[in-house]
Amino acid sequence: MAAKTILMITGDFTEDYETMVPFQALQMVGHRVHAVCPGKQSGEQVRTAVHDFEGDQTYSEKPGHNFTLNADFAEVRAEDYDALVIPGGRAPEYLRLNPDVIAIVQHFANAGKPIAAICHGAQLLAAAGVLSGRSCSAYPACGPEVQAAGGKYADIPVDQAHVDGNLVTAPAWPAHPDWLAKFLQVLGTRIEP
Repeated sequence: MAAKTILMITGDFTEDYETMVPFQALQMVGHRVHAVCPGKQSGEQVRTAVHDFEGDQTYSEKPGHNFTLNADFAEVRAEDYDALVIPGGRAPEYLRLNPDVIAIVQHFANAGKPIAAICHGAQLLAAAGVLSGRSCSAYPACGPEVQAAGGKYADIPVDQAHVDGNLVTAPAWPAHPDWLAKFLQVLGTRIEP
């Protein structure tokens, strides 16, 4: 397997697990992952949040870990990356307002490069206008945004992932095993015993 260079766009109040787990797991299997945030440099941190499902009408939110970025957003050239990871949480809500972030998402979609988005990450896909005619899973509260962007919302169990060509999506962090496994397949990553 040839190692891929993967870009992860994150920000303050991204979901803790949806940032930490793919960042570490993708490196574990040999890929390079550059975690960036607009306006921040390598070595700086973003605050994360833990979203949990405790029987309320929506998720609860608690403070997560500080996550240290390992690359500079200002130096990102989307064409230098093989794939894109978009964690959920509240970060996509404001990241979608950044035209540079939107241009990066559009590059990956237009080039047919693998994109993995989870939970509220679909907000970035919708804002970038890359969901028309595509099916996409997300946190259920983002379903209307997927549909408004011309996509088909894939209503799947919280522990499952959905693949539409180069796009791998899931509702929330309980889907990590399936989401990451399907993303690795789309990347062409083989793990052998």
